[in-house]
Amino acid sequence: MGEDQGKGCGRSPHCMPKQFHCVIPLFLTLTAVVLLLAGCMTVGPDYEPPVTTLPQAWNTDVPASTAAPELAEWWRIFADPLLDNLMVCAQTNNLDLRQAEARLRQARAQRLLAGADRLPTLGAGGSARRSQNRLGSGADGTTTYDSSFDASWEVDLFGGQRRAVEAVEASLQASRESLRDVTVSLLAEVALNYVQYRAAQSRLAVVAGNLLAQTETYQLTVWRHEASLVTQLDVDQARMSLEQTRAELPALRTTLHQTEHQIALLLGRTPGSLVAELESSAPQIPLPAATLSIGFPADILRQRPDVRQAERKLAAQTAQIGVAAAARYPNLTLGGSIGYSALSLGDLYGSAARTIQGFVSAGLTLFDGGRIRQQVAIQTAMQEESLAAYQATVLTALKEVEDALVSLVNEAERQTAMDAAAAAAASAFALAQEQYAAGLTDFQSVLTSQQSLLATQNSLTLSHAEVASAAIRLYKALGGGWSAAPESNKSDEFENEAITGEKL
Repeated sequence: MGEDQGKGCGRSPHCMPKQFHCVIPLFLTLTAVVLLLAGCMTVGPDYEPPVTTLPQAWNTDVPASTAAPELAEWWRIFADPLLDNLMVCAQTNNLDLRQAEARLRQARAQRLLAGADRLPTLGAGGSARRSQNRLGSGADGTTTYDSSFDASWEVDLFGGQRRAVEAVEASLQASRESLRDVTVSLLAEVALNYVQYRAAQSRLAVVAGNLLAQTETYQLTVWRHEASLVTQLDVDQARMSLEQTRAELPALRTTLHQTEHQIALLLGRTPGSLVAELESSAPQIPLPAATLSIGFPADILRQRPDVRQAERKLAAQTAQIGVAAAARYPNLTLGGSIGYSALSLGDLYGSAARTIQGFVSAGLTLFDGGRIRQQVAIQTAMQEESLAAYQATVLTALKEVEDALVSLVNEAERQTAMDAAAAAAASAFALAQEQYAAGLTDFQSVLTSQQSLLATQNSLTLSHAEVASAAIRLYKALGGGWSAAPESNKSDEFENEAITGEKL
């Protein structure tokens, strides 16, 4: 009965030799102690966001509200349905945006890879070997079956791996901000090129209107010359003015087509594919609302993607100091294996065929000629560089907003003056034409007034375009074009799903 029990115990996978009952609890206890120690020590500086002092208000006095601006879809201030549609297409099809999205996916994979380095490595293997000896006419042979399960784990005693994960996590967040920065720039470029296209259309309309008026003036000089009322000089001057105006058309058409090509490129479409769509509406330059919401300077830190990206790069570089510093301390690796070896497949997993091994290995760099110390110094200097880069990015952001505000205020004032000048120029030209037809003035007055009218109307058109462009640059400088909460939630959901393998 006892012999049968012994045989049964030998075949049971749950029955272990006596010495294993002492080794395994000791190994598990050592592992628990190591885990406890690994969670308590992290070398290197803990990251703290830099303290940034910003002005309480903008320096430029503008007719704007300091209420929190609606920056996610700022282009709706122009109330232009076609522009709204172009913005949606750009966010869907732009190739630069797709490249930035691919870089973000790479950063996400890098973060998961860094996290995997902190986990144990498990492996399994098996083999079957046949050996045979020939002696005379007889033959002896044996078959040996082996299998093994191995595990190893490099314990993060001093937090080097944790700092590496921190660095990769911050780099991932920086990549996310880079994607948002590309989006902000893309939407601003689409809007600026759309304004330029509309400005070219409007200038073509201005030149066409002046060309028609100058053609009538030219015909008038020809009739008066035929009646011997004026000399050939008036005819030649009228023809000269007419052809000079006509000569502006090709350059404006070039600008128009090249701008359409640029918009098509930004939308991921072929050049020329937007002509019908852009010409389907009136050539009117979109103008912003009279009062804009611009918020406070402190909003820059929250909304500008390039500022947020610079801050995340600083966090990543701070963690790299800890990665370098961890090399000064001992490293510890735990490992173990369970192996089976038998002459028959049926006996392979019996207790007699089993061997269990566990090991602990440690290492410490005693002398490296100062390499680790210099690596820490390098990473510290790079962290200081990242801090200066962050501060410079903040100052640049403030400058861009102030520049846009100044441009908007002064161009709006210039536009008001140009409106009055254009109205006066139109009146002067009409009066000069009437007086010339009645013989009350010479042609020089007509020539001067019609050239002034064309120049003034062109300047007015450009002023309208500059007001719109200044508003666009303002919202770009404010970081408009994305929404903080929805995007962050979407990204977090994606990343949690990637880590857990489950949908939230």
